Amino acid sequence: METKQWYMEYRIHKNRPGLLGDIASILGMLEVNIITINGVEGRTRGMLLETTDDEKIQLLGDMLKKVDSVTVTALRPPKLVDILAVRHGRYIDRDSDDRKTFRFTRDELGLLVDFLGELFKREGNQVIGLRGMPRVGKTESIIAGSVCAMKHWTFVSSTLLRQTVRSQMSEDEMNPNNVFIIDGIVSTIRSNEKHYQLLNEIMAMPCTKVIEHPDIFMRESDYDYAQFDMIIELRSTPDEEIVYDTFATSYTDDI
Repeated sequence: METKQWYMEYRIHKNRPGLLGDIASILGMLEVNIITINGVEGRTRGMLLETTDDEKIQLLGDMLKKVDSVTVTALRPPKLVDILAVRHGRYIDRDSDDRKTFRFTRDELGLLVDFLGELFKREGNQVIGLRGMPRVGKTESIIAGSVCAMKHWTFVSSTLLRQTVRSQMSEDEMNPNNVFIIDGIVSTIRSNEKHYQLLNEIMAMPCTKVIEHPDIFMRESDYDYAQFDMIIELRSTPDEEIVYDTFATSYTDDI
């Protein structure tokens, strides 16, 4: 039979000695293997499980409902956020209203890089927007995520070292397996016709595109919010406001 993974999360009401051992014993009797276990944000524990029998997972959930000291809050096939929660011991902050939006701060760069690395491993088309003020670590995180995914990265436009606006690329650079990095301000405010033609060609490719400053990109181009699969926000502090007016005008100055 095919082996399948599950994510189980439970909140601890009474952390008595031997609680984890009791739960592990139940899993052992059901022949459900524990792949990874970690505390997730305080009194919550997450587990990645593995079994060949889905009915045993249902039985596990029913049995734990009768345990007063814990409450099972999740029992499902693992999502990416579940895997990372167990790996890092914390959940990614996801907007409750706009489910496309994920939020990080600079002290969570390790989690962000891991998140991007897992996203970049996926095949096919995906458009990821990355919001953030200057020098917060946006481009560096994209590059580090590409390294984690063992993918080549290609700058379409950038201000990392100096302002870059590409108008053509080699055949190797146009490999759809690459991660394409686009500065949304440079590609719209400072772009020329040849660059915009190249940009349209890349946007039509079945590949991963990461667009910094996506709001300016959407405002100044023909692309809209529906074409983004995900928006990531990176801040220096949780309460930092991302305000483009304070720095976007500098891109219009002559080099």
